Amino acid sequence: MYLFYVVKKLVLDDVPVVMGILNITPDSFSDGGRCLDPRAAVARGLEMIEQGAVILDVGGESTRPFSHPVPVEEECRRVVPVIEKLRALTDVQISVDTTKPQVARLAVGAGASMINDISMLRHGPQLAEIAALSGAELVLMHSRKRPVDMQEDPSYADVVAEVRDELRIAVETAKRSGVDASKIWLDPGIGFAKTAWHNAELLARVEDLVAEGYKVLIGPSRKAFIGAFSGASVDERLAGTAAAVTAAVLGGVHAIRAHDVAAMRQVALVATAIRQRSKGKGA
Repeated sequence: MYLFYVVKKLVLDDVPVVMGILNITPDSFSDGGRCLDPRAAVARGLEMIEQGAVILDVGGESTRPFSHPVPVEEECRRVVPVIEKLRALTDVQISVDTTKPQVARLAVGAGASMINDISMLRHGPQLAEIAALSGAELVLMHSRKRPVDMQEDPSYADVVAEVRDELRIAVETAKRSGVDASKIWLDPGIGFAKTAWHNAELLARVEDLVAEGYKVLIGPSRKAFIGAFSGASVDERLAGTAAAVTAAVLGGVHAIRAHDVAAMRQVALVATAIRQRSKGKGA
């Protein structure tokens, strides 16, 4: 005999939002080539919204380890039409994942309201200036060197302290450029110029970054450090990603960047409930 229970969904406070990854590239490490056609990209974006994505992060250049940059014109050709179409079809927030001011400017004009900068303004304040003028939010992601050489012997005395201090420099640049503090996000850059153990340390101590007082975005989805610890291939890293996201949510992050939106939305909800109970909240 089977017993069936009606599950009442509980209301949770401060659940991290999920940012869906929409790569319009032929060579991204996990999903390269799947959304090169603009129609496929738009369809995938709408699918992620149905699965619970509150932000779509649209990128036209792979920044995986050992990747090379693409010309500005090609990156614009990939992302701008998709952003325009998504903006016409949905009101969710759209982010453009780029380090190029020209791409950011056109993307914002097409409807993006967030700029996701993996270079942490190392190439100058132009992206911050575009964010300030347009009112867009600005993600400052920690990285060193370039994607093509960032994994060549990354070294830190204290990875959390050094990532925090380098992000502080970027924050000051953004503020001087006119970006309001409420629109600044910090991302420790999981997988960017980090060893597997550096990534684990950042996830274990993510509260140190949250304590800076800015919104924090974390992006461990399917990354190589999961394979380093588990032996799993890129397409087999859902469970490892869930473990990393759980740690990040328990540490108080505000958003999760993910390929597997529905699954990570569920992880965020359950981990939030655990976090709330650990702090004496909830029924």
